[in-house]
Amino acid sequence: EGWNRLCKRVREACETFGCFDVVYKKISTKIREDAFELLKELVEVPVERKQKNTSPLPYHGWVGPCEQVSVLYEGFGVGDASNYDSVKSFAQLMWPNGHPRFT
Repeated sequence: EGWNRLCKRVREACETFGCFDVVYKKISTKIREDAFELLKELVEVPVERKQKNTSPLPYHGWVGPCEQVSVLYEGFGVGDASNYDSVKSFAQLMWPNGHPRFT
């Protein structure tokens, strides 16, 4: 598919749905499904706890609902997300009593 056609499809998806999904075939469907299930749990974390995920950098850490974008918008930044200890620290912040997938 040509670049211009791809750009048009991405724009249409953003205008229609507010997002688009890029599928990388080397990541299994099972891993993607598991990740989305965990994301649902992350969204359910109380706001007071999410607010503890801070960063001095703009749009890093937790970014709460934004009326200019959508009241449903949330963003989570995990510093050095490829580092196990950073991810573990983030998980402990979100689930201080532990989480079975982050032990």
